[in-house]
Amino acid sequence: MFKQVKQSKAYQDVVDQIQEAIVAGTLKAGSLLPAERELKEQFSISRGTLREALRVLEQKGLIEIRTGVAGGSMVREVNSDNLSDNLGLLIRSCAVSLKDLAEFREEMEGGVAALAAQRGGEEDVALLKALLAEAESNLKQGRAGWDAFIRTDEQLHLALARMSGNLLFLTVLQSLYVNIHTYYVKFLPRTTVLLQENLADLREIVDAIIAKDSSRARSCAQSHVRRFNSYMEQKSAS
Repeated sequence: MFKQVKQSKAYQDVVDQIQEAIVAGTLKAGSLLPAERELKEQFSISRGTLREALRVLEQKGLIEIRTGVAGGSMVREVNSDNLSDNLGLLIRSCAVSLKDLAEFREEMEGGVAALAAQRGGEEDVALLKALLAEAESNLKQGRAGWDAFIRTDEQLHLALARMSGNLLFLTVLQSLYVNIHTYYVKFLPRTTVLLQENLADLREIVDAIIAKDSSRARSCAQSHVRRFNSYMEQKSAS
């Protein structure tokens, strides 16, 4: 299954080959990698190099290293967990500039809103209306309802992502909204006026989706992102 590696970058070659075998389906989820002795012979590497490669694969979430009599390196199912974790750390550390964050969100959330307008059903629309009503209730509490309003806003955006029917959009946006509060705390003014504008934007997006107007839904979602990014940039510059 495997070939000898170049000794100058031995452990990385091992990682690449095993990773490719997993992605290609040659190694199936739930199966065990060959025993260490066999892997050492196939790759023609030392025990230390092999174990370093296995640790990297485990960190990537591609294998699970089990100890004991029935131990070994088991192939894990490839899923979105690691993508979410890595993206979450990137956002939570504020390593992404406000400009880059806005560009990313404009394109992604605009596309999601457009797809939601095309694909959403009656139950989806009912949920959006319920979330709008909840957001309005939060708003009536003034500053005390800020955190609850933001959570409801997130639920509405994630509902749109689910309506899009696209797993990648949903996975990325879930990670985004779980971690984006770092930016809100640092850069977003806590004013009632801001929440009122937010609610008005959400209503426009939902109205466009109810009308199945994907072009308007996209435009409204993008305008919403631009508006609130401008507020954060203003606070960042002050």
